[in-house]
Amino acid sequence: MLSLSEENYLKAIYHLYGEQEQSVSTNDLSALLKTKASSVTDMLKKLAEKKLVVYRKYKGVSLSALGETTALKVIRKHRLWEVFLVDKLNFSWDEVHDIAEQLEHIQSEKLTNKLDAFLDYPKRDPHGDPIPNREGEFTVANKVVLADLEIGESGVCVGVKDSSSDFLNYLDKQGIALGKSIRIKDKEAFDRSMLITFDHDTLRISEQIAENLYIKTHS
Repeated sequence: MLSLSEENYLKAIYHLYGEQEQSVSTNDLSALLKTKASSVTDMLKKLAEKKLVVYRKYKGVSLSALGETTALKVIRKHRLWEVFLVDKLNFSWDEVHDIAEQLEHIQSEKLTNKLDAFLDYPKRDPHGDPIPNREGEFTVANKVVLADLEIGESGVCVGVKDSSSDFLNYLDKQGIALGKSIRIKDKEAFDRSMLITFDHDTLRISEQIAENLYIKTHS
């Protein structure tokens, strides 16, 4: 059985590796987990001893097959609990991340499988992220960030890169949500801000906002 901290490290390595597609540096982990680099190094050595990561000094860290399986189990629990909190307890999507961070460390696999069945085997969490099944398998959506679209292109919002409460609250205020169809009406060359239309409304958004919205383009 792993500690809460060990599980958090495995999950963090999984997410960072997925973004970079290369070994994760101790500095990147230190920044994400808000802890000292020396503490990160100590933990990576401990995880390496348990055969959960492949760690080489100055070359970064990646997950072993066992480490990836373990990380996916934690991620699965996290995303299932988010679905439960939103769909069954009527939490808003900006409230659930921190609560799911606590619930994801419950060790009962039987509970996780029953929760999955109770929710009718959801494929995605409230933020659009895929939920691994009990074998750790999931379908990756064909998506791009909104900032990559050009004038006249459109697509459906299928997820968010930033799941912080501040960002999700901003989206709620603007009426932007998963499933919304968005079209690029104009794009500024100077600051890459965008004029978008959805639900017959027009809104100018910053490049930062556009970089954090995942879109499935209309073919």
